[in-house]
Order: sequence, then structure tokens, then C-alpha cells
Amino acid sequence: MRPRLRIRQWMMIGMLIVMLLPRLLFELSDLLDRYVIGSALYERQQSALSAAIRTVSETNAARWAEPDWQASLQSIAKLSGLGIILLDDSGREILHAVPAGTEETANRQLSVIEHGEVRGQALFFVPKRSTGLATGCAIITAIGAILFIGWQMGRFVVKPLEAMSAAARRIADGDLDFHLPESTVLEVATVRSALHALGSSLRESLTRQSELEEERRFFISAIAHDLRTPLFTLRGFLTRLEKGMTGNPEKAARYISICSNKAEQLERLISDLFSYTKLESIEQTLRPELVEPGRIFAELAEEFRPIAKEKSIELSYEADVYKEDVTFIGDSHLLRRAVGNLLDNAVRHTPSGGTIVFGWRKETDRMVFTIEDNGTGIVEQDLTLVFEPFYRGDKSRNPAYGGVGLGLTIARRIVRAHKGELTVQNRSLSGGAIFTGWVPMV
Repeated sequence: MRPRLRIRQWMMIGMLIVMLLPRLLFELSDLLDRYVIGSALYERQQSALSAAIRTVSETNAARWAEPDWQASLQSIAKLSGLGIILLDDSGREILHAVPAGTEETANRQLSVIEHGEVRGQALFFVPKRSTGLATGCAIITAIGAILFIGWQMGRFVVKPLEAMSAAARRIADGDLDFHLPESTVLEVATVRSALHALGSSLRESLTRQSELEEERRFFISAIAHDLRTPLFTLRGFLTRLEKGMTGNPEKAARYISICSNKAEQLERLISDLFSYTKLESIEQTLRPELVEPGRIFAELAEEFRPIAKEKSIELSYEADVYKEDVTFIGDSHLLRRAVGNLLDNAVRHTPSGGTIVFGWRKETDRMVFTIEDNGTGIVEQDLTLVFEPFYRGDKSRNPAYGGVGLGLTIARRIVRAHKGELTVQNRSLSGGAIFTGWVPMV
């Protein structure tokens, strides 16, 4: 992963590159030109300068004005581009041969003295050393540095920003399938991560919204189906009673009993639906208190034992094995409702003459309860679906088998709100199902 720096740091690095790199290349090129490439020229110039000085010093000042001698001297200087000025004893120029590009001040000065008197002076000018190579390298380096920095800015700043702008327009149009290029600029990388997180969040929200919409449609259809049957039956029997279509008191009493059962069925449906609407905020509605599972479960066993007895079902509560009082912090009302839903489910799905075993135990750091019946069990492929909202093993949605299909959903969410878990499995030998739940003791 590339290191990420802030944009100010990248700007400082870019400025340093533009300012220092050309200067560094200029100095290196100048050193190369001076000591490697220009060494032969320098030696030739020094050799020509020595020859010119020797020629002037060995020649009588009176001959300096001779054209042939001046031509000979100029030929020596011309080979290396030297400049020469000859002055007589009065300072008047005898020869002025200084080509363009030489130094402005004399590199060497020679005075010719004869018989104790100055007869003339010779000034020697060396050509200026060219810095064209170093300057060219510096200019090329500066241009290359600017182009490199521009390319990097386009790659890690401009291109990601353009992609982000396009992604923002796609998000506005509802298209959440986009990918943004990486950047080593910290601010750009942060915005990139934020846009990717926004896209992922929006995709999840849309998926969740679609699932909720599907659940809502199924919710409404389930309510309509489950409420229509008892209402239709209730209305039919009430109409008969209202019109006095039966004069038999026993038949009238049976009709009233049926109407009462249907009213209870409607009450159960409405209670389940009302509870389901609160499930999303169940963690916020917990009322922690000291819970005594032994007392709560014993009361539930006594409450459901008569209901089981009406169906000739034996409900046994295994509480005699627990020697000590066990308590923990939780919401006793919600836990009572969760375990009550499980017992109600077991009673409804256990055939006449069956048995239900309800018990609990304390483990190291949690309380575990089980509800085991010898009913028909659960179809293997439906074991992962029994806790889904509106699930029913009875595909016909026969109201005799329960409410709208929310009891197990409510039970699991209550247990999970207590940081526990609720699972189900089939009995391996005699048939039936085993619901196992646990809640931490802390």
C-alpha cells in the first residue's frame, strides 16, 4: 500500500523537486563539462596561452607593429580562441585581437622591459567557458519535473476527483455500481473511502427496503388470510343467533362457545401482530430486574399443564434436580412471554396422548432451558426457517395450528435481546422437536 500524505505535503514535495532538481542537475552537468568534457579544451587553451606568452616575451617590442609577426601571433591565439591586446610604452594599442565570447578582464598581463624601461604590455584573454550543456540539462530537468508532477497530480488527484464527480451523478441517478481509483493523497483517499461506504450503505438500504417491502406485502396478505377465517365463522354464527335460527338451547350454547373461541383466536392474532411491531426496538424496551428462573418456569408449567391436559398431553417439569436458588439480571416479563410462546407451540403440535418435557439447568456462566415434545417434528429443510416471521409448518395456514406465525420469531428475538440464543432440532428416535435456549448469567 502506497504511503498517503496530505495535499499540502505533496505540494511542498513538488515545489522542492521543481526548485532543487534542476539546480542539482545544472551543477552536476557543469562539473562534468568542466572536468571531463572540457578538460582537453582547457589543456589546449593553456598550451596556446603559454605559446603566445613565450612568443611575445621573446620578441623585441619594436617588432610588435610588424604585420607578419602579428599574423603569426594571431594564428597561435586563433587555434584556441585566445584574445590578445598589445600596447606600446605610451599605452597606445598596437594590436587588438579579442574575439567575442572571451573574458572581459585579462586572464594574463605581461610587461616587456628593455634596458630598465617598459617597452610595452601584452594582455591575454581566455575564452569564456560555455555553460550551455549545464543550462540545457537544467531546463530539460525542470520541464521533466513539471510534467512528472502534472502527471502525478492528474493520476492521484484530478482523475479520482473526476471519477468521484461521475460517481456522485450516478448515485443521484440511482446507479450504485461504481469503482473509484486509488489515490496517495490523504484527503482524496478519505473522500474515496467515504463514497464507497456511502454506496455500500445505500445498496444495503435498498436491499433491506426491498426485503421490508416484500415482508410488508406478505404481512398484509397473512393478516388478511388469518383474520378472514375467524371473522367469517364468527359472523356466520352470530347471524344465526341474532335471527333466532336455532331454538335448541344446547345448540345455541355451542354456537356461543364457538364464537368465544374465534374471539380468543382473533385476540391472539392481534396480540402477536402488536408484539411483532415492537420487535425492532425490543433491546431498548428491556426492563432489567432480578430474575428467578425457577419461579418463572414453575409458574409457566402450572399455567400450561391444564391446557395440555385438555388434549391428553402429559407436561412434565424437571425442577427437582436444582438444589440452589439461581438469579440473574433480565426482563422477567419478556422471558416469560418467550418461554410461554415455546410451550404454546409445543402443546399445539403435540398429538393427543403425547408428552412434553420442560426443564432448565445452570451451567458455568449461563442458564439453559429446553422444551422437548414427541410430536411430528419439523421438516428437515424447514429447520432454518422456523424462526422466520410468518413461518408455518402447516402450509394451508389452518387456524387450528396457531396464530399468524410470529410466536417463535418473538421468542428468539427476546432471547437474543438478552444476549442469548434459541435453537431447534428434531429428536433422533421417537420424533418431535427440541427447543434449546440460553441466557448469560451476567
